[in-house]
Amino acid sequence: MSGRSAALSTSDRPVAPAAYALWRDRRGRIAPLRVAVLAGLLFPLALAIGTYVLYGLGPRPLDNLVHRAGYWALLFLLISLAITPLRFVGRFNQVHDVRRMIGVGAFAYASAHILLFVADEDFAILHVIGEIFSRIYLIIGLTAFLGLAALALTSTDGMVKRLGGVRWRRLHQLAYVIAILALVHFFQQTKADIVLPILIAGLFTWLMGYRLLAWRLGGNGALNPTWLLVLAIAVSVLTFLGEAVGLSLVFPVTPGRVLQAALSLQAGIRPGWIVLAAGLAVVALDLARRHRSTRLQAARPVAGRA
Repeated sequence: MSGRSAALSTSDRPVAPAAYALWRDRRGRIAPLRVAVLAGLLFPLALAIGTYVLYGLGPRPLDNLVHRAGYWALLFLLISLAITPLRFVGRFNQVHDVRRMIGVGAFAYASAHILLFVADEDFAILHVIGEIFSRIYLIIGLTAFLGLAALALTSTDGMVKRLGGVRWRRLHQLAYVIAILALVHFFQQTKADIVLPILIAGLFTWLMGYRLLAWRLGGNGALNPTWLLVLAIAVSVLTFLGEAVGLSLVFPVTPGRVLQAALSLQAGIRPGWIVLAAGLAVVALDLARRHRSTRLQAARPVAGRA
């Protein structure tokens, strides 16, 4: 091979993208999925800016931003946990490429949550430390943040090689514990308004239920439509019960009355209905994927004979 040919062949080889080029895949090509995920990660920032410009952020803007950042950190953490079910149910193997990206995004918003809290306290570090260690929900939140930091710092390919695949996976299973801590922190922070925390807790219960069933059934990580339907119904029932008990602890009303109002839609669409709809959507996705797979398998012999 001539020097010129060697140079051409070398230039044609894919080059690994720079660390900041999150919109490119491992071969350096622009990946539409990564672009979409990056846009989704930046959406809360754009939403906050737009809200500030159009309506303002209330009498305590920093406090408003503290709550926004914490909410999005929790939401992105749950989305990262949803990657595994989505990958198996819909056979969307490409989503595995963006799981770490979403997890690091959750850490970025958690970091903003902490920094904005410090800014809201006029950067009085000693006062902030005293506040954190005098309130249990702040200690829980700080613990969740430190766990997220550990996962973010070990999210690179280099750290995967250094720790080894088995140890790396075991470390990143802490994401389940971190999510629970973040949920507890969210519940305690919202006080009487438990509707949104109940909804997020219901979705998290579905994610954990999926993993537990997949592990107990000893499959390859996928569940059949029957088990997905059972999971959707069971978790929605738990969500209804959780809201009924939670509201009865906050307000002078019996759980039965709350449950009756929720089931009859008198109080609007409650978290239990949303969790059920999400679970049924997963069942529908699984059935559609199985139907498509059956059709493709049936078409192969015909194409072969042609």
